[in-house]
Amino acid sequence: MESKVLDEGPFYHGTKADLQIGDLLTAGFQSNYKPEIIMNHIYFTALPNGAGLAAEIAAGEGTGRVYIVEPTGNFENDPNVTDKKFPGNPTRSYRSKSPLKIVGEVTNWIRLTPEELQSWRERIAKINADPNAEIIN
Repeated sequence: MESKVLDEGPFYHGTKADLQIGDLLTAGFQSNYKPEIIMNHIYFTALPNGAGLAAEIAAGEGTGRVYIVEPTGNFENDPNVTDKKFPGNPTRSYRSKSPLKIVGEVTNWIRLTPEELQSWRERIAKINADPNAEIIN
């Protein structure tokens, strides 16, 4: 069975991890939104500023970084932000159980203001506090 190409890319992943070209990003880490959940997928987007947002709200210390990535296997639309919350996939967000290979880094993405970052942190705190908030893993 042939799989449908969802997006041609390029693709991006935001994180605070300091990585190198050729490194692989894998699933199996804590969710940025519900830390008690270990994620079964690695997430990425075709929008560099979307990856920048993820980099800035990522858990941990350090500076947010946006990497250019290539999926090494099949991927699907991220159900956490597609039809469940938005019609279609306007955020061009995806997830894969297969690793993503780092092929470059973007340094000119739009960074959040301190006020925007605080607003996002408050939203995430509300998600963490809500026992009914669901993350599709």
